[in-house]
Amino acid sequence: MPLNLNLDFFKPKAQPLFGLDISSSSVKLVELTDAGRGTPRVERYAIEALPKDAVLDGNITNLDAVVDSVQRGWRRMATRTKNVALALPTAAVITKKIIVPAGLRDEELEIQVETEANQYIPFALEEVNLDFQVVGPAPSGSEEVEVLLAASRKEKVEDRVAVAEASGLKAVVMDVESYAIQSSFELIQAQLPEHGKDQNVVLVDLGANVMNITVLRNEQTVYTREQAFGGSQLTQDIMRQYGMSLEEAEAAKRSGGLPENYESEVLKPFMENAALEMQRAVQFFFTSTQYTSVEHVLLTGGSAVIPGLDEMVQSRTQINTLIANPFANMAISPRVQLKKLVADAPSLMVACGLALRRFDP
Repeated sequence: MPLNLNLDFFKPKAQPLFGLDISSSSVKLVELTDAGRGTPRVERYAIEALPKDAVLDGNITNLDAVVDSVQRGWRRMATRTKNVALALPTAAVITKKIIVPAGLRDEELEIQVETEANQYIPFALEEVNLDFQVVGPAPSGSEEVEVLLAASRKEKVEDRVAVAEASGLKAVVMDVESYAIQSSFELIQAQLPEHGKDQNVVLVDLGANVMNITVLRNEQTVYTREQAFGGSQLTQDIMRQYGMSLEEAEAAKRSGGLPENYESEVLKPFMENAALEMQRAVQFFFTSTQYTSVEHVLLTGGSAVIPGLDEMVQSRTQINTLIANPFANMAISPRVQLKKLVADAPSLMVACGLALRRFDP
């Protein structure tokens, strides 16, 4: 059976494309171009809200609604580019590093990878998309190489490809959300003291329903955890406190105009809970690994830009806390509003990482 290599987790694509991140609350589109000398330029971007439950736990449950949002975002970006890089939720992908003999020909490597994959993947191989990339020499020495396997059930891939096709776009890259975030993180790492070398950085992705914790050290993931806490908690609190519908509460949360007691009675308790959850996550990291220190906390996701959240997290954890902005050292197109981009940047980590695939060598 031929190895099914149309997943393209790792295949470089040196062609114009934009990144499309389908999250549980919105779709986010980012297009980067080359400003010269390899400096990326933010050409255009768009964020379009999704109706409630159109995407649940990373699964597309309402294709028409998602397609509608993607098409609106694409029109608003006013781009001619139709090639798109998408990502699968990290939980939908099985990744595994394996060791194989060095110097194998491509066909031999494929057979070896397929044999190994059979041991780690709990599905029949014909039900999965499988891809691999040689990482480099194995720790054991030059006789062997380390290979990274990535596999996902075909329907997970097909769902996202279907969104692109129904939107009139062409899916050319299928990545993994965690890898896309890591690509964006590499841009932010350059902003850290000594480029973050030998430092533990806690990436906190504060999404709508869950808080994803990833600890990176020297560009390697050393710890991950998911906690049931997210920005929708704040929306619920607003609905309860002011008798609003979900839509009204979401709109008020974004645009303001809430009563005077909102900050003290609703927003501050939410921020305190968020900071407490992050402190807890750091404690879990210490008890689960050999590490005893964290140098930086990096806030990403839609709720990262709540004014004062970074200061509250820093005061509770006593760790330097930053709001993620992968675009800080990029050129910016005149059609992009800088102030708005800075506010949206923490929620664009996946879309930015996907857009960077256009620069793959």
